[in-house]
Amino acid sequence: MDMDRERPRPSRRWLLKGAALAAVPYALLPEPRAGASGSVDYPPAEWTPASTSNYTGSDRPGSYAIDRVVIHVTQETYADTLEIFQDPAKQVTAHYVVRSADGHIAQCVRESDIAWHAGNWSYNTRSVGIEHEGWVDRPSYFTDALYEQSAKLTASICDRYGIPKDREHIIGHYQVPGTDHTDPGPGWDWVRYIRLVNFA
Repeated sequence: MDMDRERPRPSRRWLLKGAALAAVPYALLPEPRAGASGSVDYPPAEWTPASTSNYTGSDRPGSYAIDRVVIHVTQETYADTLEIFQDPAKQVTAHYVVRSADGHIAQCVRESDIAWHAGNWSYNTRSVGIEHEGWVDRPSYFTDALYEQSAKLTASICDRYGIPKDREHIIGHYQVPGTDHTDPGPGWDWVRYIRLVNFA
């Protein structure tokens, strides 16, 4: 069978429209829409989208005010954490994941959407969740690069939403009401972290 005969031919109007778009300078094209591939809220981050089954679409801060950043530790490797967030059966995500070795950041959920990271719906709706590669009982994973890059991310989030850069508004997962989690654990240096956030 001749497949070309079966395929409908593009209309002249469609071809002209495509040619016109090709002539538009790249700088004049519209920005990628929110959630599009490559579109991140924090420019140094890499867009690594989570499964849409693992978070709630929203239009924050219009629908819910954002007034907290919640600090997590993955209890998994960086790569495994991204795989978990992409598995629709897992029912968990955070907005960002920070890699231990070099502080590289992946954004998995848009900040306007509600990631399922805190185990408390009220805190999920009002916070941005940041996972850090490592284990609570292995503080060697909390490298200089991880602290520095995470602090820059948190500072950016706080600046964009008017969140005070203090321990009342930048909290550990263990501080979320009703949680049974202990992260980021006793090895996390809060004094250093808050100082880095404020100097970022």
